[in-house]
Amino acid sequence: MPHLPEHFAGDPGPLGVDLHMHSTASDGALAPADVVALCASRGVTLMALTDHDTVAGVSEAAAAAKHLGVCLLPAAELSTRWQGIGIHVVALLPEGAHGALAAGFDAQAEAREARAAVIAERMEKLGLDNALARAREQAGPHRPLGRPDFARALVAAGLVPDVATAFRKHLGSGKAGDVKAHWPALADVVGWVVAANGVAVLAHPLRYGLTRRKRGQLLDDFAAAGGQAAELISGFQNADVTRDLARQLAERELYASLGSDFHFPGGHLAPGSMSPVPRTAVPPVWTHPRLAGFIANCDEPTAGAL
Repeated sequence: MPHLPEHFAGDPGPLGVDLHMHSTASDGALAPADVVALCASRGVTLMALTDHDTVAGVSEAAAAAKHLGVCLLPAAELSTRWQGIGIHVVALLPEGAHGALAAGFDAQAEAREARAAVIAERMEKLGLDNALARAREQAGPHRPLGRPDFARALVAAGLVPDVATAFRKHLGSGKAGDVKAHWPALADVVGWVVAANGVAVLAHPLRYGLTRRKRGQLLDDFAAAGGQAAELISGFQNADVTRDLARQLAERELYASLGSDFHFPGGHLAPGSMSPVPRTAVPPVWTHPRLAGFIANCDEPTAGAL
């Protein structure tokens, strides 16, 4: 069982917690087991693998976590819409995915396939022949395609020098490859997570370009739908803005989660690397009643099973 603080008393140094990371089960660069191994090497003792709209990598990650002495929470990051804005929800799932949530994952996969077909058509107009097949080569045979796969295909075809340029010119916000999928409503997705006895966490609330007032509306609607937590820390962020976000969470009696949003080695974000946590009365999400028992029993043989 990882030793975790029950409250945030200021910056105690690295907490060994990272509840937002990605693997090759979605758009990450490392296999699930390799993400766990990297976490273990960096002193992360409580982690969640939060691949986009899938728990496909969790079984592999759970086996590696048990071997390496890491507590792994089954999880996923789900795509939603709120007032016309794409919003992500991290589902922490101590009982795994079942019921409406499992059906929701199937629907999300279909939405991603339809979106990939549109992106491919647009990339072909920009000169990437056989775009869908080229993106599939980058992704491998199993997972739904995402914009990073098309970005890597553009690089491999010599149409852009690197992934960053691919996004800046062709795939980033407002560009030809920025295709909006018909994601389900925020309240519906939160309902799926709660029905699966999970904890719904609003992912990186500071990244949506919202004013403070609009972010408060988002948090209000999220909480009203049954959302229980938000990421107080997501990678590196301004300390003053973080403290203000903590006040917004406290006003709504939401729990605080932490995550790097790690995708690939070599970048500035690594597992467990993020801004320090300010002193706040907002309780850590790992003290939530739906998670505390799972975490306390992480050394039991059945922990992490789906």
